[in-house]
Amino acid sequence: MKRYTRYSGKIIAAVLVLATAVQQPVYAAEYSDARDVRYEQGSTELLTAGVGELFAAAPLTEAEYMQIAKEAEGALWGYTHLGICNVDENNLNIRKDPNEEGKLVGKLPKNAACEIVSSEDGWAYITSGKVEGYVKEDYLLTGYEAKKKGEELASAIAVSKTDGLNIREEPSTEAEVVTQVANGESLEIAEIYNNGWIKVFLDDEEVYISEDYVDVKSDLDTAITMTELLYGQGVSDVRVDLCQYAKQFLGNPYVWGGTSLTNGADCSGFVLSVFKKYGVSLPHSSRAQANMGASISASELKPGDLVFYAKGGSINHVAIYIGGGQVIHASSPKTGIKISSYNYRTPYKMVRVLYD
Repeated sequence: MKRYTRYSGKIIAAVLVLATAVQQPVYAAEYSDARDVRYEQGSTELLTAGVGELFAAAPLTEAEYMQIAKEAEGALWGYTHLGICNVDENNLNIRKDPNEEGKLVGKLPKNAACEIVSSEDGWAYITSGKVEGYVKEDYLLTGYEAKKKGEELASAIAVSKTDGLNIREEPSTEAEVVTQVANGESLEIAEIYNNGWIKVFLDDEEVYISEDYVDVKSDLDTAITMTELLYGQGVSDVRVDLCQYAKQFLGNPYVWGGTSLTNGADCSGFVLSVFKKYGVSLPHSSRAQANMGASISASELKPGDLVFYAKGGSINHVAIYIGGGQVIHASSPKTGIKISSYNYRTPYKMVRVLYD
């Protein structure tokens, strides 16, 4: 087993002794806080400026040294051993055990990041977001390749640090509060103003938040927690089947006005097309869909029910509840079809259109 050890984001990678009849040159590498890698030949000591701790020192071959140095360059964005999901489409399954039959505990979307904890027999044990488990090692970029890819993918986000972050129509405390976002939820930043306001994307719309109530950072996408619905365990078969069907299209594109589950759909188009397979006819509008079926409370939510969200009291978004406090929805052109906490923004209405 290859095991990786994390030391507060600081890696010392290397003492390389190349034995010769005349001399033993030593190579040293220092990596600190994911920003600086330096090498020095002809020294018998590790460069330790700004690090303060010596974690490892071992004779290595030159090839091993260069590999470690490349891996050290992969440490960014709070990851010590960064892995980037490298799949052609859709998502990489995260399993509880390192085999194809292991229970599904999450999905690592294409280009999402993870911390590689260890690897053995073709499986990597990872942590990503709130998920930990095993993925096939062949589908991860690591080291220098992961760092390069991460630099291309990283986006600026604002993370709510308060319960009920106000989302406003305009950058002013006098502007209308159109909805609220839960503590810990992330919003992609469109623009940061010098007056204390930030323009962010909320699903497919641009809105405003005060920078006083968020942490701003550069980040990479992470894994999606999956609550596996099982047949015969309190949820009807048709509801389990509908939710599993909807999750097949995770990561597919968002297209305004679209209804294609593969080529692109907007929020109501996604819902319309999923439910069509189960004999439920719905209009192509979140506002109109909210008037179908029967209104229910949060305590009555079952997988397969619909959750609606509003902007300024007017419904403008819809998602499918899939259990475990999560919804699946066509969110925005950037994220496509994704899974979120059902209260990632304040739910406005909940409706049951599937009767079983």
